[in-house]
Amino acid sequence: MDNSEALSACGPFSSAERDAVYRAIYTRRDVRSQFSSEPVPDEVLARILLAGHHAPSVGFMQPWNFVVLRSLEIRLRVQELFREANEEAAALFPADRQGAYRALKLEGIVEAPVNLCITCDPDRAGPVVLGRTHDKAMDSYSTVCAVQNIWLAARAEGVGVGWVSIIDPLKLRALLGIPERVIPVAYLCLGYVHEAYIRPELEVKGWRKRLPAEEVLNFEGWGQTAANEPLLTLMQQGMEGGLVRPSPS
Repeated sequence: MDNSEALSACGPFSSAERDAVYRAIYTRRDVRSQFSSEPVPDEVLARILLAGHHAPSVGFMQPWNFVVLRSLEIRLRVQELFREANEEAAALFPADRQGAYRALKLEGIVEAPVNLCITCDPDRAGPVVLGRTHDKAMDSYSTVCAVQNIWLAARAEGVGVGWVSIIDPLKLRALLGIPERVIPVAYLCLGYVHEAYIRPELEVKGWRKRLPAEEVLNFEGWGQTAANEPLLTLMQQGMEGGLVRPSPS
């Protein structure tokens, strides 16, 4: 079969286009408390959701569904699920960390005008899926790619996103009427944001710091590092200097 008509040129972006991609990546934040009440127009939300729907997926299975939640009544009920789970979560931390944990704002369920529940249907492409034969979690990983696409597209639109992970997925499934076989993967809050933290909020508030490049980069196998590797040096320089800027075209 001749596939020539399905192919097109695939060169690098222009410098401006690449800068925009890197800007979206490096300035993306998990938003919790800076949401505006300004509604997100359908045409903007459609672009964001289409970005999610164009995420890569193993075996092209496209296991995701997007549940759009605008009803205040439903969002208040979700917020109650969060509060219940958040109290349970706080008790899991050491006593000297519980105060700091409770001081953090970890959701914007009601403040954000739109919430999204992104799910994974493991049966979407049948019992045997190309690429999922040896790792059954590949459908969930593919769904997380859709979450990332949504997050970056939203950043480009000036829309903030906050991932609320402190919710019992079984109770969320029951509240939203999600079929038992379908997995709730991400609960997101979306809304316009006019200010955002320069660095991640948890870093600003002293909860965690970004790991240095040498702690996450290995060569030729796990735990094998090389202090004089040019790649490591370039990553370290990029972290010290802020955004990694591509060279001009």
